[in-house]
Amino acid sequence: MKINDVLRGKGNEVVTISPEATVSELLALLAEHNVGALVVSADGRSVDGIVSERDIVRLIHRDPDGLRAQVATIMTAEVHTCDPDTHIDDLMRLMTDRRIRHVPVVIDGSLSGIVSIGDVVKTRIGELEFEREQLSKYIASAG
Repeated sequence: MKINDVLRGKGNEVVTISPEATVSELLALLAEHNVGALVVSADGRSVDGIVSERDIVRLIHRDPDGLRAQVATIMTAEVHTCDPDTHIDDLMRLMTDRRIRHVPVVIDGSLSGIVSIGDVVKTRIGELEFEREQLSKYIASAG
């Protein structure tokens, strides 16, 4: 199974935030869209960074008044991305090795989706359930 299959099931919508936005604005978007991370993008198509709930926690721990800080000051600028043809097993390995939970999907340098560890787990469970069903049917028909 490939990332394109995951996106077909969940959709391609990606919530982005400007690097100049405040952490307070970031919190509002995370809550509004019920997501754990946002792609940081100046134009809505490029991937300039990524910022997660974890980044906010670290900021507030260092600076309790950090809600006025710009997103650019806490984002991760070195973003690991994938393309729609990436195999889901390769993405799981990347997420595990790099200890990341969200990976933007990019086509020709342009943002086209985002995949979370939850999306990957849900897809994998679906695959395993399908395989179990097929094996059960096979065994039942052989008997």
